[in-house]
Amino acid sequence: MDIASLLPLTTPRLTLRRFAPDDADDLYAYQGLAGVARYLYRPAHTRERSEEVAAERAAWTAWGTDGDKVSLAVCRRDEPGLIGEVSLTLASAHAAQAEIGWTVGPGHQGHGYATEAAATLAGFAFETLGVHRLYARLDVENTGSVRVCERLGMRREAHLVENDLDGDRWGSEYIYAALAADLRAAGLDVAGSARGPGQHAHP
Repeated sequence: MDIASLLPLTTPRLTLRRFAPDDADDLYAYQGLAGVARYLYRPAHTRERSEEVAAERAAWTAWGTDGDKVSLAVCRRDEPGLIGEVSLTLASAHAAQAEIGWTVGPGHQGHGYATEAAATLAGFAFETLGVHRLYARLDVENTGSVRVCERLGMRREAHLVENDLDGDRWGSEYIYAALAADLRAAGLDVAGSARGPGQHAHP
């Protein structure tokens, strides 16, 4: 499925759009921070890596094969610039399972943007992309993302103890998951937000 024509997604406060190559500076502003990279189990991005990532994300078009990934830039509707990102990765096309992730820059945290953007992408996943089950993997110390999962109505299904090594630190992860009915039970509209014409979980 080519989903470019279904974007962007909008909420009253946010626009979720395709990345563009010129998003590299805004991407580097938060992905280059050690505090952001800590929960992603990878080094902070260099400026050059941010350029590569922005270009890679701008180039995608397809959804339907295991490993396909949709990464959307999260922007406030009332001001220019990128404040974060949300992503979906198709883990199993056969079983319609997808991993959801989000990252919001530290300067924009605490305003509910991650929950708003993640809920919108989840609705798009269930209602438009035909996803049956969404899950998220997050560091147990990432309390902000734990709260996002719980606001979305996701269930904590697993606690993986010291399952990954981040430098010299053993990291433990929670696995959260939800079906469309779980989001509805949490009071979220899984039909997604308005789509214009052609308008820290691991991302």
